Formats: sequence, C-alpha cells, structure tokens
Amino acid sequence: MSPKSPHTGRWLLVSAVLVALIATPFAFAAGEGNPLKGGNRNPSSNASLSYKSETEIIANNDTFGTRQSNKGNGGGAIYGCRSAPGAEPCLRGVNLEKGRAFEFSTGGAEGGQITAAGGDAAKPFTTNATGVATGLNADRVDSKSADEISKDAVTTVQNGLRFAAVGSDGTLGTKRGVDSSSRTGEGRYAVVFSADVSTCAFSATETDSVNAGAVGVSIGADKKTVTVVTRSGGGADGTGATAPSDRPFHLTANCV
Repeated sequence: MSPKSPHTGRWLLVSAVLVALIATPFAFAAGEGNPLKGGNRNPSSNASLSYKSETEIIANNDTFGTRQSNKGNGGGAIYGCRSAPGAEPCLRGVNLEKGRAFEFSTGGAEGGQITAAGGDAAKPFTTNATGVATGLNADRVDSKSADEISKDAVTTVQNGLRFAAVGSDGTLGTKRGVDSSSRTGEGRYAVVFSADVSTCAFSATETDSVNAGAVGVSIGADKKTVTVVTRSGGGADGTGATAPSDRPFHLTANCV
C-alpha cells in the first residue's frame, strides 16, 4: 500500500466545506428564511416538515394587509389547526382600534354555517355583548317575534277562559266564546257557547247584591248549552225560601 500523501487530509477538509456550502441552500429551502413557493406545499413537499416559528406578514397601509382570492369555482382560504380546548383558536381577528374585527358578505341566500359537536350541549358561539344585534332575529321562534308569541299566549288564555254577562231578562251582554243567551223560565236561562265546553269548569254568580241567592249550573247534551238557574236570597233575613227568581248573573267557563 502506498504511503498517504501529506496533502490528502487537507483536500478532505476542503471537500467537506464545499459540500456543506453547496448543501446549505437546499437545507434552508425546506424551512424558515425562504420565499414561499406558489402552487407548492410550503415549506416543503415533505409532509413531515413544517415551520417551527410564527410566520408574520406585516403591512402598513390603509386597506387590507393581505388578500387571498380564488377565480375558480372554489374557496378563498382554509385555516386548519389542532387547537385543544383553552388553546389559541384556528382563526382570530383582533382590531386594536374600535372598528370591526370581522365582516362576512355573500351574494347567496345563506350567510354561512357554524357546526359543532355535542348536540344540545353545543353552543354555536358565545359573547359578552348584551345589546340587540341589528337584523339578527334572536327573538323569533318558528318565524314569530316575541310580541307575536306573547299575543298568541294571551289569545290561548283568553280562548280557554269564556264568559257571559247575562241580564235578568236573558239579554246577552259582554261575552267571549258565547253565541247567545235566553230566558227559558222563571230564573232559568240557556247560555250557548261557541264550542264544546264539556271539559270546562263553570262558575256563576248573581250580579245584584240585593237579595242575591244561589246559582245552579248544568251542561246540556250538545256540550255547548249551559242551563243556569238563579234564585232569590230567601228574604231580608236570608231564612226564607230560595225559589228560582230572575236575576242578572255572570257565567264563566274555564277550559283546558
């Protein structure tokens, strides 16, 4: 074996330095410090490689700092992350002044979609703002406003509470849910309701406090006609006979 040349070690060192200098740009091309490549995966086509520090794009102008657009039939941008609960969100917009932090606009009929896992326990979003959002119909249920819902509730109660004010001669006065009333005999009256009242609870009182007596109520076979019998109070001392007597009365039907 020939003896090693005294220059061999020197040339090996020089070769190593040259290889390092040549390889360095290619190493940097896969990470920080290099321009983004359009139409490519950045920083590298190797899916295992990624930037190790925050990539900042800083502008100083009176319009948008960056703009992403797609002239094809596709979206403008995708922001994905693996953020755990309590960590930074995938997308955050912060306005250091007092203008809007975000704005969404579309030419379509649906502005957007928010989906979350968890069913009834999921929240589409949370806010500390307590003011009314202009155009956001948060007070609507089944396309009805809060006022309409309140009116419907009142109507429901009113429909369940039917009444009639009847004079001593059988004349029908103030009413709700009652078609007619008539005197059918001494102290006897027929009050006809507009609908079935067979499941209702009735209350009747004479509306003349002088010599006022008991009032009897019964419902007819048609489930609409209620017979009311009014009686005298039994004389001044209240101990006399309580015979049927023509008396004005109020009749109420509380229905469920």
